[in-house]
This record gives sequence, C-alpha cells and structure tokens, in this order.
Amino acid sequence: MRLRVFAALAALSLGALTGCGETTGTSASSPLRIMAPAAPGGGWDQTSRIAEQAIKAADPQRKVEVYNVPGAGGTIGLAQLAGEKGNGNLLMTMGLVMVGAIEQNKSKVTLAETTPIAKLTEEYEIVVVPAASPYKTLDDMVAAWKADPSKVSISGGSAGGTDHIVAGLMAKAAGIDPKQVNYIAHSGGGEALNELLGNKVSAGISGVAEFAEHVKSGKLRALGVTSGERLPNLDAPTLKEAGLDVELANWRGFVAPAGLSDADKKALTDLVTKMHDAQPWKDAVAKNGWIDSFQTGQQFADYLAAEQTRVKAIIAEMGLVS
Repeated sequence: MRLRVFAALAALSLGALTGCGETTGTSASSPLRIMAPAAPGGGWDQTSRIAEQAIKAADPQRKVEVYNVPGAGGTIGLAQLAGEKGNGNLLMTMGLVMVGAIEQNKSKVTLAETTPIAKLTEEYEIVVVPAASPYKTLDDMVAAWKADPSKVSISGGSAGGTDHIVAGLMAKAAGIDPKQVNYIAHSGGGEALNELLGNKVSAGISGVAEFAEHVKSGKLRALGVTSGERLPNLDAPTLKEAGLDVELANWRGFVAPAGLSDADKKALTDLVTKMHDAQPWKDAVAKNGWIDSFQTGQQFADYLAAEQTRVKAIIAEMGLVS
C-alpha cells in the first residue's frame, strides 16, 4: 500500500512540475503568435508578416508565427482572441476596418475585451479601375454613378470597413445616397484585386500599398487618393482635386487578449517597440508609403476609444447601421 501511495505522490509531484513549466505569459522561449484576422493578401496579412520579420530581426531568438482567421471584418478573429484571455504570447493585427465592422456586424465581442498594445501605421486609400475601364477619370466614374448607382460596382474589404466608408463618403460628396452604393465586400485584399484584374467590377478601393504596384505596371488605373495632398511616386490626384471633398487615412495596430498581467503587457509592448525600431520595419514603412504613427500604452488606448466613437457616427450617418 505504501508503495502505491508513494507512486501516486511521485506522479502528482511530476505533474505539478510539468504544469509549472507551462505558461500562458509572455516568454522569449515560447512562440509569439500574430493573428491576421483576414484572408491572405490584404493589409492586415501584409502588416502581420512584415512584423514577423522585423521582430525576428530585432530579437533573433524569438520564434514568431503568423496565422489567418478570415471573416466578418475581423470580428471572427476578435471572438477567438477573446477566448485567449491572459495569453501573453498572442497579438492580433487590427485597425479602423475592425472598428467599423464591429458596428456593422453588431458583434457581441468588442475591443473592450482586448488589451491595446500599439498603434503602428496610417495609410491613405486609393480608388482604382481596371486598365480596360471606360472611366479615364474620376469625373467619368461619378457621371456613370449618378446616372445609375446600381451599375457601378465597387470592390473592397469588409462591410463597414475603411474601403466601404470611403465609398460611402464619396457617394455622399457626389450627391448619391450612400445606401445605394453597390459595394462588394471581401475578407481579404487578394479577392478584391482578382475581381479588378478579371474586369468583374467597375472599381476598387483599398490601401495604396495593396494596389500601387499594379497601377505602376499599368494593370490598374488610379482615379484618386484619399490624402490631403498628392502622394510621392504615385501619379494620381487627390479626391478633393477631382471634385469630391473626401479625406481619410486608414490605420493599423496591435491588440492582445484581455486579462494580461502587468508584466506580460510590458513585455509585449517592449517587444513591439523593438520591432518598430528595427530597420526591416522602417524599410517596409517607407517602401509601402505608410505613415509611422507609433503609439503605445494609455495614448493608444485613448485613441482607440475616440476612434470607436468617431467611426460609429460616420457609418450611422452613411446608413450602414440602424
């Protein structure tokens, strides 16, 4: 009997030691997972994979894995993140698109159930058409749009996201009811691009970096950008120049699961700061024409709260939510 008791105690002790070796906290020996809550090919996926390489450059010992959870403007991924409470080895790439999608999809999980880590970049949007399009200028497109809004299909990212908001604001500025916009939503930039290159839609809206190379190659034609001034290395007028009073910048950042310890939150913030300061990240920001808008801590938390209020008002005005 004593032998059985000793064996049981030994097993319990071994199990306890094994359990102590496992942790959900931030650890340099554990892989950092970065969720891109969209299909491959879009801005979140691109940002996540650039971040992966920059983190590896800044901390060569750190293992980093990127994975995709597409659907519903990132809210499916957001729901999964909420189920990882206390996990200090997980980041999710997100941004203005997700703020709008939460409202549009009436998501039960909100950003209140996350830990804000850092705002990373801002990026202007671009309006393009296929090279074979009859629309040579934005005026051409707007004229057709006014004549019959249903016949001008616009391909972009998630419903309620930045691309959709830009389409609605453009319609409003042109005197078209935003509710009549024939907007075709996608969970990733790759899908929207394929429709444009296949001449299946009239126009497309996305971040400049996602379409810029195809504009330069002549496969797509740029009709306008949402910046206040013309962008360098891109032959396209601003929407304001083209007669539509619309200016908007998308932004992206990182959040982590809720319930992190102070130590885990600091470790993730420090790691992302090292990533931001690494040369591969700086090179990617310059190459993609992104604007460095790095914020961490309470500054980013306050920005995120203000954005939720601002975006909710915009999409309500557009009639995208009841």
